[in-house]
Amino acid sequence: MSKIAIIGGTGVSNMPGMTLSHREMVKTIYGAPSSPLIHGSINDCDVIFLARHGGRHTIPPHMVNYRANIKALSEIGVTHVIALAAVGGIADECVDQSIVIPDQIIDYTYERSHTFHGAKHDKFEHIDFTEPYSAHIRKQLITVAGSLNLPLVPQGVYGATQGPRLETAAEIRRMENDGCTIVGMTGMPEASLARELGIEYACCAMVVNRAPGKVDTGISFSDIEKNLKGGVAHVQKLITQVLAKGL
Repeated sequence: MSKIAIIGGTGVSNMPGMTLSHREMVKTIYGAPSSPLIHGSINDCDVIFLARHGGRHTIPPHMVNYRANIKALSEIGVTHVIALAAVGGIADECVDQSIVIPDQIIDYTYERSHTFHGAKHDKFEHIDFTEPYSAHIRKQLITVAGSLNLPLVPQGVYGATQGPRLETAAEIRRMENDGCTIVGMTGMPEASLARELGIEYACCAMVVNRAPGKVDTGISFSDIEKNLKGGVAHVQKLITQVLAKGL
């Protein structure tokens, strides 16, 4: 039976519409996760919520303990993860408040603890990361988003950058040449760590701004806040219905 977790990103430090049951702090050999694991239900469906940046949004992307987060979810039996992310739109179709369900990722991060293999494990194994996201979860997200007439981009390439600063226009041009269609700061190593532990994982990305260099006016943080609110409303509808249908 599936046990589903939602990892909330920027703008989603709690899950709207979730009825709280209890909080649980799970200590792992990699330390504590970003926040307590919140157990509850959405539309009568059991779900666990984890705030990636902490309950008060105080942990920047490069300092998130991704290993502790994914390990904690694994230790309580989570089998499926929907990871929410606020991203910038690079491709023309990735406009403000659209929802992107990426199918590929390119990792530009550095100096992050990106594997469970190493000093604390004797056994070493490669993972197949050809398709980094769960095809099953992606299909459910795409199907439900379409039925709700949400502003959907059903595939894309997530470019994961180090942060916490935003990118330069030249960096975005390079990423676009590499094939990236959206840019964010938390996609890796979260996705590959989930794969190492056998967790089905997919990303539901909310476009909150056009990427640097894509508009003449520069980055407007007030517009980002507005687009976050709109994006969260879309995601709430989507997640509620996906959970109702089951994974």
